[in-house]
Amino acid sequence: MARERIAIAILGLGGQGGGVLADWIVQLGDKNGYVAQGTSVPGVAQRTGSTVYYVEMMPAGGPAEPVLALMPVPGDVDIAIASELMETGRAILRGFVAKDRTTLIGSTHRIYAISEKSAMGDGRASAERILTAARERAKSFIGFDMDAAAERAGCPISAILFGALAGSGALPFPRAVFEAAIRAGGKAVDANLAGFDAGYAAAQGGNEETWAVEAAASPPTSAAGQALVARIHSELPESAYAFAIEGVRRLMDYQDEAYARLYLDRLGSIPSGDGALIAEAARHLALWMAYEDTIRVADLKIRASRFARVREEVRAAPDQIVRVTEYMHPRLEEVCETLPAGLGRRILASKRLSNWLHPFFAKGRHVETTGLRWFLMLNLLAGFRRWRRKSLRYAVEHARIEAWLELVRAAARDSALALELTKCQQLIKGYGDTFARGLANYDRIVARYRTGGVDAGALRRLREAALADEDGEALDLALAG
Repeated sequence: MARERIAIAILGLGGQGGGVLADWIVQLGDKNGYVAQGTSVPGVAQRTGSTVYYVEMMPAGGPAEPVLALMPVPGDVDIAIASELMETGRAILRGFVAKDRTTLIGSTHRIYAISEKSAMGDGRASAERILTAARERAKSFIGFDMDAAAERAGCPISAILFGALAGSGALPFPRAVFEAAIRAGGKAVDANLAGFDAGYAAAQGGNEETWAVEAAASPPTSAAGQALVARIHSELPESAYAFAIEGVRRLMDYQDEAYARLYLDRLGSIPSGDGALIAEAARHLALWMAYEDTIRVADLKIRASRFARVREEVRAAPDQIVRVTEYMHPRLEEVCETLPAGLGRRILASKRLSNWLHPFFAKGRHVETTGLRWFLMLNLLAGFRRWRRKSLRYAVEHARIEAWLELVRAAARDSALALELTKCQQLIKGYGDTFARGLANYDRIVARYRTGGVDAGALRRLREAALADEDGEALDLALAG
C-alpha cells in the first residue's frame, strides 16, 4: 500500500533561510491538494544554532481532519534536507535517514564549529566519513556545494535546496508549482528563481560532488618565488613538494624572500632520506616560522581581502556600508615581545615596570577596524614587519625552533622517533593563552624525552594526551604513567 503521508525534516543553521524553505514547502502542499503543517525547534547557540524544521503533509479530502506530528520521528522521514555537511551528519546520527525510505539532500560545504576551530590540534570532523555514510544509509543522496551555487546565483542557500528538492522527484509535484511558490513569496523572486534553477539542474544531472580536499596552494609567481620552487624540486623529495611550496608562499607573505630561504636551509639540514619525515618537517616548520605575533594579527585584520570576504559573507550590496568590530586582547607579554629584544627583556624582567604597565593591558578592547583611527593604528603596527627580526618574540621563537630542529636532527637515524618529534610541533598553535598552553605541554613532553627511555610510541601517546583536553589532565596521567 502506497504511503500517503509525507514527512520532511530540514536541518539548517540560523540565518540560512530554513524558515523560508519550510514555508515554501508548506505552501506547496496547501496549493496542491494536501493538508500541510510546518513546525520548528530553533537552536540556542551561535547564530541561533542548528534548527530543525519539520513539514508534514497528507492528501486532503479524507474521512477526517488528519492529525499531523510536530517533530520528525527517527526512521520515519521521507525527505531529509541539510544546509551544510555537518548538518547532513547530524541528520544521519539522529536517525532521520533510512535506507528504505529517505531521500537525503545536503550541501557538501563546511561551516566549522567553534569546537573544531578551538581544538588543541586538528579538530575538524571527517567530511569523507559523512559523505560515505550519506551514500550508504539513504535511499538516494543528492549532495553538492550549495553554498557556492548560492553565491554564484546571488541568492540564499534555501533557494538552491528548494531547487534540489524539486529536481530530486521526491515530491509528487511538477516544477512549475515549485516556482509558483517562490513567486507567491514576493521577495527577491528573480534571485530565488535563479538559485532554484541551479539546484534543480544539479539534482537532475545527478551532480553528487565528493568532498573536495583543500586545494594545493598556488606556487608564488614572482621571480624570487619561482627560484625557491625550483630549489624545492631539486633538493627535496617529491612527497614534500606540496608542503614546502605552501611553506615558501606563506613565509614570503609573512616576512620576505630571505625568510623563505632560511626555511629551506633548515629543511635541508635534516639528515634523512625519509620522504615522510621531510614532508612533515616542511609542514610543521612553516607553521612554526609563521607564528602569530601582534604584527601578524594586525596585518591580517586590515587586509583588503578580509574586508571583501566579510562583505561577501554578509551579502552586502555595493552601496551598503559595513562596519567591522573586532575583540582584541594583547597581553603585556605580547606587547613587550613586539619591542626590540633588549628593551622587551628589561621591561619583563623589571617587576616594578611590569606591575605599572600591566593594568593597561588587563582588559580586552573592541576595535572597529573599518574606522580610520584603529585602521591607521593597526596599519602602523603591521608595518613593524620590517623590524620583526629585531623583536624579542623573534629571538625567543627562533631559539625554540632551532632547539626543536636539533632534537629532530639528532633522532634522524630512527625515522619513527624523528617523525614523532616533528609532529610534537602541532601542540604549538594560536595566540595568547592558547599558545601558552600548547607551548607548556610541548615543553613538558620534551623535558620527559630528554630524561631518556621515551620511544616513538611513547612520544605519540604523550602528544595525543596533550591534544585530548585544554586542562592538561590527560597529559598529567600520561606523564605519571
